[in-house]
Amino acid sequence: MSVEIIMKIAALGIVIALLNQVLKHAGREDQAFFVTLAGIVVVLTWLLPYFVDLFATMQKLFGV
Repeated sequence: MSVEIIMKIAALGIVIALLNQVLKHAGREDQAFFVTLAGIVVVLTWLLPYFVDLFATMQKLFGV
């Protein structure tokens, strides 16, 4: 895994945390929840190729 993906995830986490706090203090808890949920979905889509590679490696290792 490259350092670039880790930096992207960290930067997105900081932005999402800031947006979450701003929205919560503005009384928009529902929107804060959806912003956090959207951030999680984006990170999971970034990590999906790495998960596929991991499962392919595990299948090759165990011969399944």
